[in-house]
Amino acid sequence: MSTTSSEPIQPRVSQVQPIADEQSVGDLVRDASTHMSTLVRSEIELAKLELVSSVKKAGIGAALFGLAGALLVYALTFGFISYAEGLHSLGLAISYCYAIVFGSLVVVAAILAIIGRALIKRVHKPERTMTTVKDTADWIKHPTKAE
Repeated sequence: MSTTSSEPIQPRVSQVQPIADEQSVGDLVRDASTHMSTLVRSEIELAKLELVSSVKKAGIGAALFGLAGALLVYALTFGFISYAEGLHSLGLAISYCYAIVFGSLVVVAAILAIIGRALIKRVHKPERTMTTVKDTADWIKHPTKAE
């Protein structure tokens, strides 16, 4: 059936009925708090995992520095005399023998220190954790902003 009236067709407007499943503001705040707590715990766990490798490298480097120091002390104490006397038995003057012993022990200690320093320089900051923490902080400031 066609209508020829000049009246505009009015759409039916029905009242919006509240959905029974809608959450209250209190529930939403509680959920947000729970999610934020979970997020913070996850960030901390990620930081721990990333730092384990870095701490391990730093520990090995520090141990090598300690080993270099201990080697230098023990070597100076116990090795000087026997090494120098061995050189002296080859016919060198005793003062040259002690200088050769000292120089060789310093070279060994320097090599260990250089290796330890190189290992410590390889320690990196936790890049992924820093990025995700920054992203989280940005989201907290502007939660409705899409990236």
